[in-house]
Amino acid sequence: MMSRSYTNLLDLAEGNFAALGLAGGGARRRQGSFGLKRMSRVMTVPGTLSELDGEDESEPAATNSVASDAPSSLAADRMIVVSNQLPVVARRRPDGRGWSFSWDEDSLLLQLRDGIPDEMEVLFVGSLRADVPVAEQDEVSQALLDRFRCVPVFLPDHLNDRFYHGFCKRQLWPLFHYMLPFSSSASATTASSSPGNGRFDRSAWEAYVLANKFFFEKVVEVINPEDDYVWVHDYHLMVLPTFLRRRFNRLRIGFFLHSPFPSSEIYRTLPVREEILKALLNCDLIGFHTFDYARHFLSCCSRMLGIEYQSKRGYIGLDYFGRTVGIKIMPVGIHMGQLQSGLRLPDREWRLSELQQQFEGKTVLLGVDDMDIFKGINLKLLAFENMLRTHPKWQGRAVLVQIANPARGKGKDLETIQAEIEESCRRINGDFGQSGYSPVVFIDRDVSSVEKIAYYTIAECVVVTAVRDGMNLTPYEYIVCRQGAPGSESTSEVSGPKKSMLVVSEFIGCSPSLSGAIRVNPWNIEATAEGMNEAISMPEQEKQLRHEKHYRYVSSHDVAYWSRSFTQDLERACKDHFRRTCWGIGLGFGFRVVALDPHFTKLNIDSIVNAYEISESRAILLDYDGTLVPQTSINKPPSPEVVSTINTLCSDRRNIVFLVSGRDKDTLGEWFASCPKLGIAAEHGYFLRWSRDEEWQTCTQALDHHRQRNCLITWKVY
Repeated sequence: MMSRSYTNLLDLAEGNFAALGLAGGGARRRQGSFGLKRMSRVMTVPGTLSELDGEDESEPAATNSVASDAPSSLAADRMIVVSNQLPVVARRRPDGRGWSFSWDEDSLLLQLRDGIPDEMEVLFVGSLRADVPVAEQDEVSQALLDRFRCVPVFLPDHLNDRFYHGFCKRQLWPLFHYMLPFSSSASATTASSSPGNGRFDRSAWEAYVLANKFFFEKVVEVINPEDDYVWVHDYHLMVLPTFLRRRFNRLRIGFFLHSPFPSSEIYRTLPVREEILKALLNCDLIGFHTFDYARHFLSCCSRMLGIEYQSKRGYIGLDYFGRTVGIKIMPVGIHMGQLQSGLRLPDREWRLSELQQQFEGKTVLLGVDDMDIFKGINLKLLAFENMLRTHPKWQGRAVLVQIANPARGKGKDLETIQAEIEESCRRINGDFGQSGYSPVVFIDRDVSSVEKIAYYTIAECVVVTAVRDGMNLTPYEYIVCRQGAPGSESTSEVSGPKKSMLVVSEFIGCSPSLSGAIRVNPWNIEATAEGMNEAISMPEQEKQLRHEKHYRYVSSHDVAYWSRSFTQDLERACKDHFRRTCWGIGLGFGFRVVALDPHFTKLNIDSIVNAYEISESRAILLDYDGTLVPQTSINKPPSPEVVSTINTLCSDRRNIVFLVSGRDKDTLGEWFASCPKLGIAAEHGYFLRWSRDEEWQTCTQALDHHRQRNCLITWKVY
């Protein structure tokens, strides 16, 4: 019987939205009528090999090798970048007539173009951060395609709410940040609440799968599967690769996860854990920021799917039904050009001068974080308070400037954290504040990029105390700002040799790449306080050396380097795609592509029978569990039919029949006591017996029959 989630995928594939309780049929039909021109294609079906699957499936999955019958209107050798949101800002015009669009310069998706070869066109597929009425969606779609090479996905409001807030932010995001649903209270909150650890909601999972199918349909409208690469981003679209692989079994697909991937002990609590793993394994290359995240993913594949990885010449790969799924470990970087351009802006000059006057004679520690429950802002404040108490010399001299970007959600957990932060700020300023001196400057508003650069420039140390974060590029930005723009002659620039110091949590993705930073456990308030003191008390020469080391790494491992490295590895992982025979097998999220060697020949039963009949000597080796009896964890003796069949084989003088098993010799000897001529290799061959009447041996002896025609037959079910 198929699991519920498998049938859900089949319902989605057939457009049976009523079966899912989702009133999405009308919206889906409207989306299909957008102004994007669908390329005509010719379908060719190579066939299916249900025998390879070993499953009794009534209907093997359709597998199509698809090619366009006409040249695409879009250039060949493209990279289709698919993400939840497009790197575009959409605004309604002041007169209310139409829309204006512009690139989101801070978007990582836009910046990754710098690492993709110039001759390769980049096409973006994703949703807009704007509510576009249905009547205007055709016009908006065509405008974005023509001017920005972007293909928007419009999700109905109710579906987007259940997909994004209901599953992405209340199921996946907390779990990937190590939050478990210990109570059902979070699931009782509204879907628009902040991320919480609500218990699993199957309707939210169904919405997640359906939303991924909407993205899939948009990719299909513009793809040329023989020439295009598809690069899927982040946890919002983790089942999209299965939809793509079912339709185009040779499509070149990469995926990069921008959040942490939890340990197997955490991930295994997810009810759809295997479905998501199998969906990701339909990619050709899967990328992670750190080795720890990749190791956790590999551990989950091993423990839950029984798939082991191999490492060859520095490349890690998973053998998945004949396909090698590559694992890429590469932390993302920053856009050096954009940041250095900000360092040259005129506005930076007066802001920097203003801040230098405000904090004259003070040592500034800086924190820049989003206001959410994982950033550890209050832990940072408590550590700073501890440092002022433990090292009184910093009272009146050290200032912690904490920039808190406005919260993107709401909920009880977040409200509690905000209240604690406000209370800590009041207490610290009340206990240590003096006339003209506030030890904590808390900024809870939107801060422009220029103002942020100015704060980076004056800070002696940046402190990041997130309790869990996928990457966090704040330390990278700080290092570049402290270095300054090349060739800059700013009068307000910090004079003297360049230096910077970092105190970073060991639980963030950028920590392993910053070997000169002071790493701390943010939960250890005293240790974090000592780390802050060490950072600002360190000799100037040591600060310079650490800064130089960090700047060399950050400047050479920027976002273009990351993008270029991933693209090259994706090309390498897909180099044999069109030289191998591929067959799609399986239903729902059990779908996978079996890749066969070009010289593979299907086993022919008639050939086996003929070889058996003409041979003069036959060695027949039989496995026990999974071959003679179904695979099971209990001790199950052979049936009378099995014993009878074995005795029939043994009665032929040309046959030497052996049972090869990992079970112990006493059990096998007892079970097959009625088979006098059966040989047994027990405990993986350590004990060997040629017949029932012979003694057990513990060594292997060579045997040469010196006969002309020998036939070796081995039966093993995998």
